[in-house]
Amino acid sequence: MKKIVIILSVILMLQGFYFCTLDYLPAGSVEQEQAFQKIGDARSLRNYLYLALRGTANGEYFYATDIQSDLLNATLSYGNVGGLLYSWELYPSDYTIEALWAGPYGALKNVNNFLDKADLIVTKDSTEAAELASYVSEAHLTRAILYRSLILRYAKDYEPATAAEDLGVPLVLHYDVTERPARATVAEVYDQIFADIAAAKVALTKAGEQNAKYLTKDCITALEAQVYLETHQYTLAAAAADRLISSDVYPLVTTRSALTTMWTNDQSTEIIFQPVSTEPSEATNALGIYISFNGSVNRPYYVPQQWVVDLFGSNNADIRKGVFINQYEIDIVGIKYPNVWLVSKYPGNPALYTGTTSNYAHCPKVFRIAEMHLIKAEALAWNGAATEAGALAALNVLRNARGLASITVYGDALKQAIQEERTREMLCEGTRLYDLKRWKLGVERKAPQNAAFVVTAPAEKTINLRKAADDDFFVWGIPRNDILANPNIKQNPGWGS
Repeated sequence: MKKIVIILSVILMLQGFYFCTLDYLPAGSVEQEQAFQKIGDARSLRNYLYLALRGTANGEYFYATDIQSDLLNATLSYGNVGGLLYSWELYPSDYTIEALWAGPYGALKNVNNFLDKADLIVTKDSTEAAELASYVSEAHLTRAILYRSLILRYAKDYEPATAAEDLGVPLVLHYDVTERPARATVAEVYDQIFADIAAAKVALTKAGEQNAKYLTKDCITALEAQVYLETHQYTLAAAAADRLISSDVYPLVTTRSALTTMWTNDQSTEIIFQPVSTEPSEATNALGIYISFNGSVNRPYYVPQQWVVDLFGSNNADIRKGVFINQYEIDIVGIKYPNVWLVSKYPGNPALYTGTTSNYAHCPKVFRIAEMHLIKAEALAWNGAATEAGALAALNVLRNARGLASITVYGDALKQAIQEERTREMLCEGTRLYDLKRWKLGVERKAPQNAAFVVTAPAEKTINLRKAADDDFFVWGIPRNDILANPNIKQNPGWGS
């Protein structure tokens, strides 16, 4: 008889959070039939869904790919944190490559086991039956989110002409410790994501609300908008995004103080979903690489490049300036540099401090309305000339809310404006490398704010790094341990065996 762990064994520690898998049994654990009996068991096991959502949407899951991109410079105090990513000297045995693969797959074991065994739970009445059905829908949506996390990192961008042949990631849909699946295609993985979205719609009926801590119907729509965009279904992407925009449930904020509240206190009219996070029982991952105070001394590991600072303009019209980026005095190897622009998006929520000072922890914002405006604009612009006017209107709505004047541009200039707006709005939320991959753009690092305090050698791997859009390392390699354990998995090009 198979046995499971409920909550008694921790087997993976990834960047400050734990995934407790259900397939290992220490002394004191319980049998499957005992674990799945009544609605209270389902409530307890549901917590794993939110552990997974919280754990894979913050910390290294955000900053790893942004370090690899063209946004940042490593300071002389970075201590080689993310050094291989930053220099593009990557290996399939690299800790980050392995950890960000193991995290979602560890979570998927729990999700799949829950889905496989949910019918063992006996409900007493229609109310409990509806509650259980909603948990099953949440599990399907969680699985879709986790597979999107994996396909973005470890597979090529979706191309309609080749997606049915391009290698995706292994699809594991049922709990089976003996299974050794080969990689599904990119098309098959996205088909599964859409299938789980459809299954989530069956019973996830909770209405959307601002700052939702649990999954709602609007989360389904937000994920649809993301994956429709990624699969080049532009009309559907724009329509999904617009359903959330036109609902008026999530109005854009228009003041710097409101934006500060969103990114400091995790409260905003714009937030569609951020998983429940509390200290110390439901801790979230931290983002302490951009601001790092040791007493009164600030030693950041990474700082934005000058071109990123310039995107926010030379005046204070953009309300994101002073919130997303701000000026600080920094101390790098004992030398003080005043008025350096840092990524200030993650100052730490005081409600999540574990001590008297910031630990740079925040509730991860999995879905927010500003991204829906960007998706609508991009989808309509890439859909062709007939929908460019709608793309421009969507872009200007977000620009105006952020304090910028409307613009009138079309064609390639419109696409560039949308790309620049996405870079500003989504700064250091872990999307930049995927955006470049989707746009078929390479990585080209430009001038630092000050070469005196950043790593400059070897220049071709640091400040002057250049990578073409088809570079193999835009797609992460499959971890070596997984290939050794499962000979059915084929490695990505350029990553060895």
